[in-house]
Amino acid sequence: MSPKRLEARVSGFVQGVGFRYFIKRNANMLNLVGYAENLHDGSVQVVAEGEENNLVKFLDVLRKGNSFSLVKNVDYNFSEPLGEFSVFEIY
Repeated sequence: MSPKRLEARVSGFVQGVGFRYFIKRNANMLNLVGYAENLHDGSVQVVAEGEENNLVKFLDVLRKGNSFSLVKNVDYNFSEPLGEFSVFEIY
């Protein structure tokens, strides 16, 4: 599989519940790079790059969330990677 980029916006009860740290742990386990960032509207923006099959698994993680979150919706798209990240960060 070839490298891809996933851009996602996760909405629901996803701020203040350790969601970004949960995302980072899973991204690291799947060898993904990128970031997770809280947005002013209460959603979380996630950008990740890596192998396509790992991004598909990661998307499932985003949809499920951690035990403290309640994910209502995940808007996402796949595109070609830009290669701008070396690690997965939390902003």
